[in-house]
Amino acid sequence: MKINFSNPATGQCKQVEFEDNQVAPFYDQRMAAVVPGDSLGEEYAGCLFKITGGRDKQGFPMMQGVLTNQRVRLLLNKNHKCYRERRKGIRKRKSIRGCVVSSEINVLMMALVKKGDKEIEGLTDDPRPRSLGPKRATKIRKMFGLSKEDDVRKFVVKRVKKNGKNWLCPKIQRLVTDRRLARKAIR
Repeated sequence: MKINFSNPATGQCKQVEFEDNQVAPFYDQRMAAVVPGDSLGEEYAGCLFKITGGRDKQGFPMMQGVLTNQRVRLLLNKNHKCYRERRKGIRKRKSIRGCVVSSEINVLMMALVKKGDKEIEGLTDDPRPRSLGPKRATKIRKMFGLSKEDDVRKFVVKRVKKNGKNWLCPKIQRLVTDRRLARKAIR
């Protein structure tokens, strides 16, 4: 089985192929479950991974909310994942895989939740942070663990321009300031 590892903190990803006995502890786990990576080898000891999806041997994707480890045919519309409507209002019956991991899964997608003791080459060894951070005030607060009283503007992820002197900083969306409250009071 192939496993696609991703590191949301740095945006790095890596695909590795494993033996069936190494991935056996992941069988019967559901999507969004946090699993330890100890069975995958020394390199992944102490790491925690979240199962984010996968595809079976014929290429059918796993779908969250379908509690089976087999393939099912569902009537999908534009609000569902795994289906893009071509015309307005059209629904289509498509084959998808349930959200439970089984031996028929060919590629499993996992996101790194907690780093282990050792560095994983191609996944945690590059210290570069993400180049763009969130713009919305609530997401910045969530990322840095801030309360509502803390000033979000100090924590915005900034980038240096190519000339090396100026900074690029995104405009923070939904930021409640004294100025905004004063405008609201006038209305």
